[in-house]
Amino acid sequence: MADETSTDLNPAALPNGEDTGPAIGLISQYVKDLSFENPNAPAVYQWASAPQVDVQFNIGADNVGENLFEVSLKIDITSKSDEGTQFVVDVKYAGLFGVRNVPDDQLQPFFLAEAPRILFPFARRVVADVVRDGGFAPLLLEPIDFHALFLQQAQAMQAEQTGEVTVGQA
Repeated sequence: MADETSTDLNPAALPNGEDTGPAIGLISQYVKDLSFENPNAPAVYQWASAPQVDVQFNIGADNVGENLFEVSLKIDITSKSDEGTQFVVDVKYAGLFGVRNVPDDQLQPFFLAEAPRILFPFARRVVADVVRDGGFAPLLLEPIDFHALFLQQAQAMQAEQTGEVTVGQA
């Protein structure tokens, strides 16, 4: 049996050692913006009614340099009860990703599905800590299937472009 060279095993490998395979790596992650409001303190700590919590997400990706992209996960949370607003949290948690040899058509799925999946657990911890530090029980956000959300959005955009109308079932 003859010895095989690395180029025989991996046709993408070049003899001079140049790496041409696609790669994306997380360089850093950080809180970009954080706001916590407790507009009705100290009265809020005496309220008896159960709060209604509204959580909104927004994902963004920006090219910030050659082969560098910042993906941000913006989370806006409002907790209200019958008596008024308990608290408001706005957090923008971001990650800096290095990208090499990735086709442009593969960037959007990564930035809108995979990158938020990587960042979310850390943003979730920031939210829980800031709500706890505000004097409330920690707010643990439910896990989110960013891949499924991306697919739903892509299907909706495709249906809109082809003129299809989606009708909900009663």
